[in-house]
Amino acid sequence: MDVVVPRRRGKRIAIIAAVLAALATGAGALWAWMPHGLQIDGADLRTGQAARGVFVDEVIVRASAEPLSSVILDAVESGRVEEVFATDGALVKQGQLLFRISNPQRNLELLARQSERAVSIFNLSNLRVAQEASASDHRRRLDDLQFALDQASKQHARNIRLAAQGFISAVALEESADRLAQQQRALTQEQQAAAAESRVRAQADQQLESAVHGLNSGLKLVSATVEALAVRAPVAGRLTNFRLQVGESIATGKNIGRIDDPARFKLSASVDEYYLNRMVVGRHARVQQDGRNYAADIATIYPQIKDGRFGVELVFTQGQPPVLNPGQSLDARITLGEPASALLLPNGAFINDSGGAWVYVLDAAGRNADRRTVRIGRRNNSQVEVLEGLNAGEKVILSSYAAYGNAPRLQISQ
Repeated sequence: MDVVVPRRRGKRIAIIAAVLAALATGAGALWAWMPHGLQIDGADLRTGQAARGVFVDEVIVRASAEPLSSVILDAVESGRVEEVFATDGALVKQGQLLFRISNPQRNLELLARQSERAVSIFNLSNLRVAQEASASDHRRRLDDLQFALDQASKQHARNIRLAAQGFISAVALEESADRLAQQQRALTQEQQAAAAESRVRAQADQQLESAVHGLNSGLKLVSATVEALAVRAPVAGRLTNFRLQVGESIATGKNIGRIDDPARFKLSASVDEYYLNRMVVGRHARVQQDGRNYAADIATIYPQIKDGRFGVELVFTQGQPPVLNPGQSLDARITLGEPASALLLPNGAFINDSGGAWVYVLDAAGRNADRRTVRIGRRNNSQVEVLEGLNAGEKVILSSYAAYGNAPRLQISQ
């Protein structure tokens, strides 16, 4: 008889276990093969290692030399250029004639003012002659009236004595007194009239004198404008940006150049806006040329930010380089604080992309980089101070993060 053979479960279990093991191995290989994070090419990466060191608290800026002082030349009068006596770049002396322009209108104004002044002076002279004649006439009449008063007074005194002796009547004495009173009134009236006329003459003379003074001032102004047609150097120095041509017409206020100090210079530099709050007037700096250092201080700060930068001006404090030309570039090291020990990273483009808030930290093999939050302190042109988030010896990607977006992890291909 046939015997029922029991089914063997062990073989099926072994097969299933083998299949599961194969699937697990394949899944592991697939997981290892699949990218973990944003894949990037490691050939162009710039990396650096966090390390303890001395942080040099200074910033190096590229500065250009400029004249310490300049005087702007603007056209005071409009007109046509008739003659040019100087050339661009020439050294000029104070008062030296630079160019001359013509303006017929100004010459006509000068003639008109001169004519007005002459007429006013003539009128003033006539008024003073008339006043002197009138005053002389008043003096003569006063003398006559005073003489007549004296005679009437003497006659009246004699009549009083004669009347007392009975030689003249009372009527004659009364008439004598009336004549004396009349002469006194006439003298008083003439004195009052002379005083009133004198006051009027003084007022008229003062007004006309003021008018002549005003005409003199106006004449000086017009004369100055005519003299300004011949333009002279206000200070000594080097003539710059002077491009006038004979026959050229210029308008009032047009810039025609400037005069620079040829011997003394300052430095103008553009600084990253990050340093604005730490930059103050009086900060010390060093400028190097031909192996020698020259001391300088920040004299002016222009806080207006343009394209992420602001401007500063530095002046030399203990002598300047012996050879310096306008526009020449020099490196200036501006000291912001004392050197101090710190955890440092090399400076790089990453600081602008992340704002110093995070970095990509490489693993030991250098195949992956994780985004990590950090706190950055001070920085200079070559160093960045790390306050939190990194340890000495850890490597960080220093090149730009612009292409990585907000990827939390990078996988680096070699």
